[in-house]
Amino acid sequence: MIDLTEDQLERYSRHIILKDIGVEGQSKILEFKVLIIGLGGLGAPAALYLAAAGVGTIGIADGDTVDLSNLQRQVIHFTADVGKRKVISAMEKMKAINPDTNVVVYDEKLVAANIAGVIKDYDFIIDGTDNFPAKFLINDACVMGKKPFSHGGILRFEGQTVTYLPGHTCYRCVFTGPPPKSSVPSCSEAGVLGAIAGMLGTIQAAEAIKYAAGVGRLLVDRMLVFDALKMDFRTVPLSRNPRCPLCGENPSIRELVDHEQPACDIRRK
Repeated sequence: MIDLTEDQLERYSRHIILKDIGVEGQSKILEFKVLIIGLGGLGAPAALYLAAAGVGTIGIADGDTVDLSNLQRQVIHFTADVGKRKVISAMEKMKAINPDTNVVVYDEKLVAANIAGVIKDYDFIIDGTDNFPAKFLINDACVMGKKPFSHGGILRFEGQTVTYLPGHTCYRCVFTGPPPKSSVPSCSEAGVLGAIAGMLGTIQAAEAIKYAAGVGRLLVDRMLVFDALKMDFRTVPLSRNPRCPLCGENPSIRELVDHEQPACDIRRK
């Protein structure tokens, strides 16, 4: 356990007074390493809250620039940031919130050729991407690399999230592969309520913080699904699939590949 400074004791006092966290839990958070893949609607609030919480090292990976249409939901980026690299925009806000947080920038798209080399240095991965190919790649890389991660997906007024721990239900246990091309609309085609991204991204951040501190019950082997239009939340129990092509008894997926098929990660009703 590390010794907290007077400034840290004050900064994190609302965590420290929680009986489930305390000084020991906050020390674990300060030593924790989280990688956020995607600095869009989900990754933006997750990055802000993880920096504020004092996560010691936060990697941020995104190869895109800030667009005016992003600002409706990607709250880490401001109007003046339009045209700026997303990782630079995000790093500036994270360091402004908490100068002590070490922010590691990956100004690139993570693909099959480089993702394993990046995630190996982190304790927990947050999937903040908005397309099926990226989500399956993150799942596959984390399962193969035995890395816990939080999956999240949003569309219209709906969201879903599940946390993976090695040996438990993975994304492919539920969705064996990407859907047929054009069978699911993209966010730009179907729309998304901006606040939904904040709701889900902060849940993902909470899962990472709980895992770091070793407290609470994670969304493992269960998926949280919500419809904000009706403000209806429910959890769906999940079971590891023995026929899963990745983590099942006779896996057929043995290497990482890049899929083609841009689409948002939630099924159309």
